[in-house]
Amino acid sequence: MKTKDLLLDAFDRIRQAVAATLDGVDAAEAGRRPAGNGNSIAWLIWHLGRVEDAQLASAAGLEQVWTSEGFAARFDLPLAQRDTGYGHSSDQVDAVQAAPELLLAYYDAVHRQTVGFLKTLGDDDLDRIVDTRWDPPVSLGVRLVSSLADCLQHVGQAAYVKGLNTAERRD
Repeated sequence: MKTKDLLLDAFDRIRQAVAATLDGVDAAEAGRRPAGNGNSIAWLIWHLGRVEDAQLASAAGLEQVWTSEGFAARFDLPLAQRDTGYGHSSDQVDAVQAAPELLLAYYDAVHRQTVGFLKTLGDDDLDRIVDTRWDPPVSLGVRLVSSLADCLQHVGQAAYVKGLNTAERRD
């Protein structure tokens, strides 16, 4: 297996997990926060999309899907346009309300851009430095693994919240 194929498979798994998590969820359930202060499904899926979008667009030299495809306007969140969710307060988490269909449409658009970029990569590309603000500077390979780890954690958290919501409905 080539490195590119491994990365494509890994990012495809995020897409599959996002779709499975959002399947059967309505807008009210997407916005429900566990214990009233945990992260909602909507916030988690929005955030992981924003993380992948921002990090990979920067590394690829592309505009973020959030702005290039009009998702910032479609979501119409009371947040800065470049906000990705890092360090959000409870009020900011509450502000991220979106229909599951919109969340999936955004993630699918991000995923398409990610796949397009990954298909262009060769193994030597992974050593390219994409962020010099860190010591040591961050290579493309490290950025991709970091994005994968973050997105997989957040989609797993969203699936867990979906399970909590289902259990609450049964009780």
